[in-house]
Amino acid sequence: HFACIHCRVSHLPFPRLALPAVARSPGIVEMANPTATFETTMGSFKAELFLDRTPITASNFIDLAKSGFYNGIHFHRVIPNFMNQFGCPYAKDPKSNRAGTGGPPDGTFTNIKTGGTERRSNGGNIQDEHTSRDSNQPGTLSMANTGAPNTGGSQFFINVTDNSFLDWFSPGQSKHPVFGKVTEGYDVCVAISKVPTNDDNPRTPIMMKSITISGA
Repeated sequence: HFACIHCRVSHLPFPRLALPAVARSPGIVEMANPTATFETTMGSFKAELFLDRTPITASNFIDLAKSGFYNGIHFHRVIPNFMNQFGCPYAKDPKSNRAGTGGPPDGTFTNIKTGGTERRSNGGNIQDEHTSRDSNQPGTLSMANTGAPNTGGSQFFINVTDNSFLDWFSPGQSKHPVFGKVTEGYDVCVAISKVPTNDDNPRTPIMMKSITISGA
């Protein structure tokens, strides 16, 4: 499985609303982080994207979302009291046996925070961003990977319990950087995690209709 939440993994702290722009010191204005609105066939939820502290990972997600990459993809792995995994292009077919193994095409995208150019390579992978010590708490969005360094791409998971053993700064093998947190509709995420499954794949497909970015 593409998510080294080893074995059982394949890969919300409590809702926190994004704050408006605030002046940190004279002449310096820090903008609120962008938000993403996820429209699924089971309802909608919103998340703050941590562009301020994981700019590569957040910019990668924003670029893919704005391009429509995620539209029509299904949640391919959901486990109650654990997480919901999403973002594999093969999961446009909800029953594909390749779901969980795919990523985005190689290419470049803009780092929204720095204005620089970032790269997806070797199967659409981005650089690991082990910079911010945000823990894999309930409601957080975290990057899936193969277990090897620098193997995150388009797949991520939404934690529905305390999964701090997956933190990149934990002593364990799994290293999954958090890049966002659900601020509205967490109940939808929990409901998705509890649907009937076969081998963790929802029996009734759950599709992402769209992801809309605001503030970036």
